[in-house]
Amino acid sequence: MKDYKVKPLTKDQILISLDRLTRFKYTEEKYLRVFKDIILSNMINPRFKRHQLDVMDYSELTKLAEYVINSSLGVDCNSGDDFFINNELKEYENYLFNLDNDVQKLLDNKINYVAAMEFIGEDAPLNLKWLKSLAACCDARQMRNLHALRFPLEKVIICEGITEEILLPEFARILGYDFDKNGVYVISAGGKNQVVKAFYRFSEILKLPIFVLLDKDAVSNSMEIQPKLRSTDRIYLLKSGEFEDILPVPLVEKTLNFATKNISLPLPEHIESGHTVEFLEDFFKKRGMHEFKKAEFAEMVKENLSDSLEVSDEIKNVIEAVKNL
Repeated sequence: MKDYKVKPLTKDQILISLDRLTRFKYTEEKYLRVFKDIILSNMINPRFKRHQLDVMDYSELTKLAEYVINSSLGVDCNSGDDFFINNELKEYENYLFNLDNDVQKLLDNKINYVAAMEFIGEDAPLNLKWLKSLAACCDARQMRNLHALRFPLEKVIICEGITEEILLPEFARILGYDFDKNGVYVISAGGKNQVVKAFYRFSEILKLPIFVLLDKDAVSNSMEIQPKLRSTDRIYLLKSGEFEDILPVPLVEKTLNFATKNISLPLPEHIESGHTVEFLEDFFKKRGMHEFKKAEFAEMVKENLSDSLEVSDEIKNVIEAVKNL
């Protein structure tokens, strides 16, 4: 490779690449994306087209990508490291997913992760902080529990919407079960039909237990999932409407008072019957506020949640089921 020439990756580009390589995403997809993008953007000589990389053997693709990364770090592929971080990452990806021999070639890289550790700061995302803990040769699960790193993952929750993704970890934390300390990862699929698609895909490739959380009206979707349910998986169907409908009324009232600058707003009785979303849409409209947005409201609920007494019985049941998965 002595005739190879590269345009060095910037510090930010290196961090972005490391971030993408260590996120929770199917191994083949994320490695191919990162490696191909790096080669196309930063390999000057020889130059490659996308279609050439698409048919290239994974071993050759890996060598090109690692050359670009290591050159950018000012090291070579044989610079004295035993590549223990690479081995840890390979072991972890195989712990997560069912991987074939071709994907193993992507993981058998000689990226000099040690040289890149100095770029990872205190404000880095959790997956990069976890990567840095691997560089320190610490026990990964002990470090996760100590510093709430989330990684390595132990179980995955697939839910319908962004409200669950934002609030489930907060309710769990209030109840003494920290998702980040226990390796619990929440995926918002974007609707009940998307939950089914996500479960079908993950049940084929993922080795971890999967907890599926569905709204009350998703009975038929639950039945679609049942045939592919593994012994380690669990489906939980809410007993009342959507996730917003199982929020305690006092917590909803507290949140709305916060949103409207602490104007006293006693809530109507019908909200107790599982019509919270309907009420909130009408409330935001009549108050001349912006359109009710679930993500924004969930963030406000998160900010106002302060006590385990503000957690409904059904939410407690959901968290307990996740804990026992």
